[in-house]
Amino acid sequence: MASARQGRTESVPGAGNTRARYRRILRFAAWHLATIWWFELILPRIGLVRIAERTRTRRMRHFAQRFHALAVELGGLMIKVGQFLSSRLDVLPPEITAELEGLQDEVPPVPFPAIRALAETELGAPLDQVFAWVDESPIAAASLGQAHRARLHPANAADTGLDSVVLKVQRPGIDAIVDVDLAALRKVGGWLSHVRFVSRRADMPALVEEFALTSLEEIDYLQEAANSERFAADFADDVRVTVPDVVWERCSRRVLTLEDVSAIKITDTEALRAANIDPAQVAPVFASVMFDQLFTNGFFHADPHPGNIFITPIRDSSAERPWKLTFIDFGMMGEVPASTRSGLRKLLIAAASRDGKGLVAAINDVGVLVPSTDTVELERAMTQLFARFGGLGFAELRDVDPREFQDFAVEFGDVVRSLPFQLPENFLLIIRAMSLTSGVCSSLDPRFNLWDSVEPYAAQLLRDERGNIVQDFAKQGLDAAGVALRLPKRLDGLISRIEDGALSVAIPRLDRQVGRLDRTVQRFASALVFGALLIAGSLVRPDDTVLGNVLMIASVVPLLHGVWVGRRSL
Repeated sequence: MASARQGRTESVPGAGNTRARYRRILRFAAWHLATIWWFELILPRIGLVRIAERTRTRRMRHFAQRFHALAVELGGLMIKVGQFLSSRLDVLPPEITAELEGLQDEVPPVPFPAIRALAETELGAPLDQVFAWVDESPIAAASLGQAHRARLHPANAADTGLDSVVLKVQRPGIDAIVDVDLAALRKVGGWLSHVRFVSRRADMPALVEEFALTSLEEIDYLQEAANSERFAADFADDVRVTVPDVVWERCSRRVLTLEDVSAIKITDTEALRAANIDPAQVAPVFASVMFDQLFTNGFFHADPHPGNIFITPIRDSSAERPWKLTFIDFGMMGEVPASTRSGLRKLLIAAASRDGKGLVAAINDVGVLVPSTDTVELERAMTQLFARFGGLGFAELRDVDPREFQDFAVEFGDVVRSLPFQLPENFLLIIRAMSLTSGVCSSLDPRFNLWDSVEPYAAQLLRDERGNIVQDFAKQGLDAAGVALRLPKRLDGLISRIEDGALSVAIPRLDRQVGRLDRTVQRFASALVFGALLIAGSLVRPDDTVLGNVLMIASVVPLLHGVWVGRRSL
């Protein structure tokens, strides 16, 4: 089986030998993980943080450029990884996201003879017997497959009610490429699981397995066809959304035939205006449809980048709006469990009402915080965040004095970093979907304010709770009554502890500051000794090689001590 897969992979341009491909991905990951470890963890702990800060932008840009080149050359899941990184505008610097944006469209097509051969094998007949016409030039080339326009024979068109269709065919040998890429990603995930800073915030092996499951489903076109019909059923009564029909008679696991619904790309603002469609009116509708998928249906399009969404004009003068959102490519879909969906609803409602305490409770409900976490300081931070920046759109945030953000980061940075955040495994696709949604809306309207869409949607969620609000008020009333009943006894106990001198007051923030100062002094001393021995060794070495080498080797001891002191703070 291994040799057969290796042979299949070598026949695909850019795939290369499977073993060489696997090693190359691991070498790339190992080198850049080691670089990050050295500059971001080691140097700051020995007092050389300025070197890390001064070189950070250049290093990030260099990493993105190298990954871009690697992904384009290898294709496969490396393209998908790059696309995911390019959508993480919330956590990754622009040096990375800007460089990787081109991976949304920059995928070289497979020559049509190879596509024809695979399609004929899957459908069991020559293409000219199956279709009246197939365009050999692809209309889209993606990392796992590519699409060509085609026409059905008149008899098939009469049966299906369709004439123009899109023929989507997998890249030959993609199964073997996906296997190799997943094996490499599992290895890298295993490495990251041993990095304490990463492992306490995300179960990397579990996230890789979620990515693997999604990728394997994405190369099963029968699954994609089923996803398309399920999505269409969810929005069957929604006049805002349309979905292409599936021609099941011309489908297999590697070939998919769909209604041709090509229209105006959602971010093509010039074409929208030419069709008398205001892009600023499209943004809130698109955001609302994505909210419905995540918070109501629980089944959502996890890859809503601009190439997968069209704006289709309609001629019905009685329609509320003269256009519809048309979604395509249902290979990458996500599901939100009912319990998580409930937590996400609470999070949305808390964000819309600027409720810092409620927001932290919702974050806890969806599993982003480790249970039993002390969240008092985080609640204060979120309340302050809403007070300062709540309600501002992305364009307005760009106009805020950077010192405002800096002051907030200084005040609450230690609080956020010290809390045991974690990334639940089912959040990978949710984050991707929301990141892409935000990016598309901002492209349609640079002054788009997400709050304008969140607030009415959250209000609608509240109205749809069907009595849950009354139950919440009743619960809060009972809680308040319970507190009132227990208050005299608790006051009596508090006074007794004060009289006995047994009352202690903990100030975690002060304790952390003192501990941090102590560790800083120790690291500074270690850095001085390390630098002195290293410099002395380099000066003595030309005249006395043995003594110089001894001094330089001895400098490792204070270096390791500085690293160990810093590590204790993690």
